[in-house]
Amino acid sequence: MTAPDADATTTGDPAPAGTSPSRARHRAADAPDGPPETDGAPGLAPQEQGPPPPAFPGSPTPALPPTPPDGDGRTTQAKLLERLLGARRMRLDLRRRDRFWGWLGTVVVTLLAAAARLWQLGQPHKLVFDETYYVKDAFTLGRLGFEAQWPDEPNPAFEAGDVLTYLDKAAYVVHPPIGKWMIWLGMEAGGGATSSFAWRLSSAIIGILAVFLLVRIARRLFASSTMGIVAGLLLAVDGEAIVHSRTALLDQFLMFWVLVAFGCLVMDREQARRRLAGRVAEILDAGGTVARYGPRLGFRWWRLAAGVSLGLACGTKWSGLWFVAVFGILTVLWDLAARRAAGVGRWWEDSLVVDAVPAFLTIVPTAVVVYLASWWSWFANQGAYLRQWAADHPGEGVTWLPDPLRSLVHYHQQMWEFHTGLSSDHPYASHPLGWIVQWRPTSFFWEKEAPGQGTCPADAADACARAVTSLGNPLLWLLGALAIVATIWLGVRLRDWRALAVLSGTAAGWLPWFAYAPPFSDRTIFTFYTIVFTPFVVLTLVYPMVVALERTEGRRRERGLVVATIVAVLVVILAVSAIFYPLWTGMQVPYSYWQNVMRLESWI
Repeated sequence: MTAPDADATTTGDPAPAGTSPSRARHRAADAPDGPPETDGAPGLAPQEQGPPPPAFPGSPTPALPPTPPDGDGRTTQAKLLERLLGARRMRLDLRRRDRFWGWLGTVVVTLLAAAARLWQLGQPHKLVFDETYYVKDAFTLGRLGFEAQWPDEPNPAFEAGDVLTYLDKAAYVVHPPIGKWMIWLGMEAGGGATSSFAWRLSSAIIGILAVFLLVRIARRLFASSTMGIVAGLLLAVDGEAIVHSRTALLDQFLMFWVLVAFGCLVMDREQARRRLAGRVAEILDAGGTVARYGPRLGFRWWRLAAGVSLGLACGTKWSGLWFVAVFGILTVLWDLAARRAAGVGRWWEDSLVVDAVPAFLTIVPTAVVVYLASWWSWFANQGAYLRQWAADHPGEGVTWLPDPLRSLVHYHQQMWEFHTGLSSDHPYASHPLGWIVQWRPTSFFWEKEAPGQGTCPADAADACARAVTSLGNPLLWLLGALAIVATIWLGVRLRDWRALAVLSGTAAGWLPWFAYAPPFSDRTIFTFYTIVFTPFVVLTLVYPMVVALERTEGRRRERGLVVATIVAVLVVILAVSAIFYPLWTGMQVPYSYWQNVMRLESWI
């Protein structure tokens, strides 16, 4: 799957902007070997940098460079921008009405997400599922600087408000600290550890921000404010997103930092292409050529921000590493396509040298430094788990490292052994094959009370049930699974960069887990891990809608049918979310209601 050179719906290789084939060949024949330096960017003049690398046998014929305007009134830069960003993207920010409705829709969808996530956030007032680990770990991390051990059966006392029963001894924990620090910040802002609302406040805020971000990211991906709003709406009402926004688990924060990193790279793609168009235009307008090599683009701050975000993702859970790899490849592919579209002759070699190497050096070391910095409290506290291991074991481990890092490496070796060797029976363990359709969701909390028992009314005709089930909207996920197939097909057929973009997060968040499932491994894994790529499932579902709208533009009848179909799908998805919402949020419902909604045996 390769990226198109111009608009997302373009097929084939468009001719260079403003250049007829005969003129372009004549110009290339008369052009010097390399363009002169025109803007102070290094690497523009091969004669000043030494001889260029030799061409490889079988190299493709270089794309011919665009020329200055010759009659349509547009500048070389304008033509290049249209080729690199697409006409729709160029028009998007020029329409004031579109910007107004885009921001209004963003606010409305974000408010809907806030209502779904904040309403009765403190219910149930119990540590549900893995909150039993992360809430208490976050509390002691904030108070002591490290996660402390607790006495046997500490949850009833903690839930009752006695939160100071922890022991003066470090606990062995198997996840980095960023997510727990974020939970602690919510506790501090929301009233302290005695409040279940405060336990979950950070998760809720992050979930709301994720909806906001997805609207703006989708708007740029699809060059459509309307479809950006549709993407945000789908995330706002999905069950996985709602449940994780109302539960203090680490995966919510992993999802957020991954989404931030993706958004930064989308911004970097656009900024880099604008910069490339400007610098190539300067060269061409000055009589130079990019028939062999193009300009350097300077330091790319959005890439640095992506590296920081990916470091924070890895500092939440190690599975963020897969996103470092996949997103790194994605941004390099975007640069390859950009230089080819800009008319750079040896685009593949040029991009690998002046784009790929700096991309690696910007993203990977930044992520490593941020990850190490996330352990600052562990370094600062001598009582943290294994903090003194190196001092107690001279000559062991990675001996050339300073003692604090040697201790941290040993700690990470233990964490790795835990994660790779985790294998135990669990009623909600699931195979990744079923994740994409939410076949075996994870029950976080379930409670049944007879009439007159607990909070169930004495005059109730049926027993009462309360559930928090990490189950995505079944219709949304089923359509999302079908959309993955459609997106792969469309991406290959249209050579559309957006298809690869929306699939990248699902690939990074889902596919690696197959290596930890039978027949390769017996590691215990759960469907709720899908929260990390839920935004990308939404983007993948929206993508075929976008293509259908674009392909029917100007054909009123067909477009009306496409719009009606999209609206019908959204209405049904919203109705399904309304039905499932009580079972995502721990609302008390009749037991028969729970039975009727949880139709599949694999859901129970």
